Amino acid sequence: MKPADALASRLRPLLPQAGIDERKMFGAVCFMLDGNMLVAAMKGGELLVRTAPDREEWALAQEGAGRMRMGSREMTGFIAIAPEAAGDDSIVRWVAFAEAFVRRLPPK
Repeated sequence: MKPADALASRLRPLLPQAGIDERKMFGAVCFMLDGNMLVAAMKGGELLVRTAPDREEWALAQEGAGRMRMGSREMTGFIAIAPEAAGDDSIVRWVAFAEAFVRRLPPK
């Protein structure tokens, strides 16, 4: 099983029951909440987490966290969690962290 698919299998039971749409993009399995990206399982097994601008520095200070990169460009508002830091307890917290922000966004 590919790392993204394995992580996606671990994420699915943790996601809200309503409003979730699953999409494959760029080798990742992305989970959208009311049209806004919530979390994603990246092709290398990293957990991608959506973050509020005012919580980004806190998120970056957490174990295994770094800015998402698309080529040479850093993406604000998205934090990549290294596979070794994405244990079961950790992903529960990260999903809740992302959901707290994404629920405040208008549906798309």
